[in-house]
Amino acid sequence: MTVKVDILQADEISKVAAFVRENPEASFFHLPEWKSVIERAFGHRVPYLVARRGGAVEGVMPLVHVKSRLFGNALISNAFCVRGGAVAASEEARKALDAKALQVLDEVQAEYLEVRSPVVRHSEDEGWLAREDLYFNFSRAIEPSEEACLKQIPRKQRAVVRKALTDPTLTTTLDTTVDDFFRLYAFSVRNHGTPVFAKKYVRLLREAFGPACEVLTIRKDGAPVASVLSFLFRDTVLPYYTGGTFEARKLGANDLMYWHVMRRAADQGLTQFDFGRSKAGTGPFSFKKNWGFTPEPIVHEFLMAGGADLPNLNPTNPKYALFIKAWKRLPLPLANAVGPHIVRNIG
Repeated sequence: MTVKVDILQADEISKVAAFVRENPEASFFHLPEWKSVIERAFGHRVPYLVARRGGAVEGVMPLVHVKSRLFGNALISNAFCVRGGAVAASEEARKALDAKALQVLDEVQAEYLEVRSPVVRHSEDEGWLAREDLYFNFSRAIEPSEEACLKQIPRKQRAVVRKALTDPTLTTTLDTTVDDFFRLYAFSVRNHGTPVFAKKYVRLLREAFGPACEVLTIRKDGAPVASVLSFLFRDTVLPYYTGGTFEARKLGANDLMYWHVMRRAADQGLTQFDFGRSKAGTGPFSFKKNWGFTPEPIVHEFLMAGGADLPNLNPTNPKYALFIKAWKRLPLPLANAVGPHIVRNIG
């Protein structure tokens, strides 16, 4: 039987999710639940592709059509995520998914197709261009014992963790709401000059992924000072969004937060800690290296329609410098009100 590719149907989400969890190439960001989250949170069209042979799922490729006057017209796999591209049980299914993605690119008349993955999968001879200098990922195994886990952290950073662990004013909670997390996250991204998404997006993530989406918060005398939203997938914990007060760094609250995420993951039987992506030359990039993690490039592959130039929506692009500088000065309520209308079009 030949492989056929079509759009994800609502009644097959559990079947497709099972395929993603079983395919070793697939990531958390390939799960079909992202389709509903992105559609409801940002209003984008999400043609999530499914390759089938008969009644069996043989591959998937999440796509998001992000179109705006300010940032252009793009088809991204997977937007608002760090991973995407086709994952399949056969080469025939992989090729069929890529071919269907090109068909969708033509249908939506996007300027380019962007694929985010750990390796280069497409050829320059076919018109693809790859960039490996935009973002880097940080991941490593979690040692099962606390002492061995501490020894993984370089001495200077380890001292910060040990000090925070002995501070009786710092406590840790697993939150049932996203309110404290979102306040801290919105404060942090405003201070970095970045628009924040709407709180609705975080609520939808919790709704879609349930126990696989956790919020852990560090409190100083009961007041939240650092918080992180993490995803759990197979044997891995992924602290994905984080925020904190100015005081958090001085207290070592951020280090304590990641330590507790790591140890909670070990207690749950997870064995990998995925620190997520960061841009080279930024504070988060240095922070993760100081924890002893090794940066690994994330590949961004682009197929430009009509020979257009590569997009550069990276915040380090000099043309955004004045915008970032001004955004940092916005009153937080105004930044929170305007930000979602901007960030939904960046992807």
